[in-house]
Amino acid sequence: MSFFKQLLEKPWETEGNNIVALASAGEAPTPPAKVALMFLLVSMTFVFALISIGYTYRLTLPDWQSLPDPGLLWINTFVLFLSSLFLERARKAARRGETEKIKTCLLIGGALTLIFFLGQYWVSLELSRLGYYAAANPANAFFYMITGLHALHLFGGLIAWFRTMIKVRKGIQSYKIASSVELCAIYWHFLLIVWIALFALMIIS
Repeated sequence: MSFFKQLLEKPWETEGNNIVALASAGEAPTPPAKVALMFLLVSMTFVFALISIGYTYRLTLPDWQSLPDPGLLWINTFVLFLSSLFLERARKAARRGETEKIKTCLLIGGALTLIFFLGQYWVSLELSRLGYYAAANPANAFFYMITGLHALHLFGGLIAWFRTMIKVRKGIQSYKIASSVELCAIYWHFLLIVWIALFALMIIS
């Protein structure tokens, strides 16, 4: 009898009841902004993965000449790590409703990101001064493309960071900006992981 009862059930009615049950249980749907960010991160993952595959293949060809290891890149990586760390602290502060701590951590995280930008630019200038131009060798071209593309995506994150800072400066309640802070933190963590992976790839080559 239970088997025939299952056959006679209307699945659309069951799904509707499940949705109502979830809503009554207080399980809120994922915010659209977070869903959009997830799609963005997936697409960025594919882009950087394709670049990594192309880089790995290209370095096996005989005309590849590896760049020297600029020591400043290690410092830049640590600076980006600190930036991501302070964004994470801002996210936790937003959850606890600590408005002043949100502001402080966001400011430090943004400042460290700008330092990372300057460090990357300085590395590019030094390599150019030493004659490692993009057109001179495939390794040079890949280096400038990777660092430039990563910096471009990080600059996009700074736009979101700036908009979040405006909300914080206006004194908007912490629970209303918690989502924006969290999205910034997730984006920074993702770009940190991407940079570490790309940096490791460039070192081993």
